[in-house]
Amino acid sequence: MAETNMKKAKEVYSTLVGMLEKRGWSFDRHDSELVISSGVKGDDLPIEFIVVVNAKQQVVEFLSRLPFDMPASKRVEGAVAVCAANDGLCDGSFDYNIENGKITFRLTSSYCGETVLGEELFEYMILVASATVDKYNDKLFNLATNAITLAKFIEEAKQ
Repeated sequence: MAETNMKKAKEVYSTLVGMLEKRGWSFDRHDSELVISSGVKGDDLPIEFIVVVNAKQQVVEFLSRLPFDMPASKRVEGAVAVCAANDGLCDGSFDYNIENGKITFRLTSSYCGETVLGEELFEYMILVASATVDKYNDKLFNLATNAITLAKFIEEAKQ
């Protein structure tokens, strides 16, 4: 079973790499781990991300850690803000570690069974995840640095 999972994972990884190469995307390959790392320039903060093909769970994970941590004094507000942001998302979610203030956007897609993931889905994942991170990273950063209040964040998250 593990061998079959790894074979399918390598096929999915190859499709992902092919899509990025076709579109002239700049990225780093970590073939032995089935991981791609890259980034895009957002409207404000840079967006770094990794895409992991997880053979054991049979999923592709798009992960983008925000380039700052919520300070200890803002951790509870950060948790509320992440919940407010997640409430408006139709695909993906922000993960929040209240102990260290780290925020990561995660978007996954399963390829178990006969499910085939194509280039269009990978492009969709990257575009949606990048747009979502770009929409919220500056608002969360502003909350972390006291540039906006939690009430203002929640108001802006609804827009």
